[in-house]
Amino acid sequence: MNPHPELPAAARTLIARIGHTPLLELRIAQASRPGVRLFAKLESGNPGGSIKDRPVAGMLLEALATDRLAGGRRLIDSSSGNAGISYAMLGAALGVPVTVVVPGNASQERLDRIAAHGAELVITDPVEGYDFALREAHRLAGEQPERYWHCDQYGNAENWRAHRDHTGGEILAQLREAGEGAPDAFVAGVGTGGTLTGVGRALRAARPGVFIAAVIPDTFPGIEGLKPLGHPGDIVPKILDASLIDERLPVTIDEALATCRELAREGLFVGPSSGAFVHGALRLAARGTARTIVTVLSDTGERYTSTGMWRRTAAA
Repeated sequence: MNPHPELPAAARTLIARIGHTPLLELRIAQASRPGVRLFAKLESGNPGGSIKDRPVAGMLLEALATDRLAGGRRLIDSSSGNAGISYAMLGAALGVPVTVVVPGNASQERLDRIAAHGAELVITDPVEGYDFALREAHRLAGEQPERYWHCDQYGNAENWRAHRDHTGGEILAQLREAGEGAPDAFVAGVGTGGTLTGVGRALRAARPGVFIAAVIPDTFPGIEGLKPLGHPGDIVPKILDASLIDERLPVTIDEALATCRELAREGLFVGPSSGAFVHGALRLAARGTARTIVTVLSDTGERYTSTGMWRRTAAA
């Protein structure tokens, strides 16, 4: 990303470092189907440690350019944790006050980092889930419009545009460097819908027949950062282009964590959503209908140590 030269130097440095993450070829795919090439974007290399730096930077820069935060208004949004870190980090660098509404089941590491950057945390009942946190952010912004500007990553078009223009564009360029064209398939999940929609549109523009699969977690206990969708009362993100989805792949938290442990033995330390995406990609690979598959590794496994997801690995 190319930040405006009038921004504070620290903010320019952080924003300039967002993106251009490695596209790795995973060895794990060969066990599912020899000859399949599975590539994954390693997004923990962003300064905020996750893929969420990309859309948050785009949304914040657009908000500043259009004076959405004039008069000292606070940016408010809901987050499962990673976007909250990006808001808090970039807000601190830009001098923008930030309030993040987070469900209480977010990992302690993510809550600690949001607070470390000076953002205000509003913690909601973990049993109520992500949709309750989203509704709470809407409520606070609606009741105090003079205090808050609601960024609304679930409905802000700058979210998916960041992934179309940057994440998707990088994937296509890096595949060319690896001797491949646009992939046969792309696997992601739906948190806000930004990654699936933005990258999906970029890949489909390059290859209309690309197969796009959405990983769908259980309703409970779920997978941090992913929405199950399809259940009564679920809030479907406004920016999600559901017409891109060719198949919905159910993945349990146990399957996601088992894949995280396999990836760790390949040298990649990633969080549960990344494990879920790779598990879904491996299921596609096993079918033999796609030779090249792309997914994303959304964040780092260090962000989930307090959840106990690595304890069985240590015991082994």
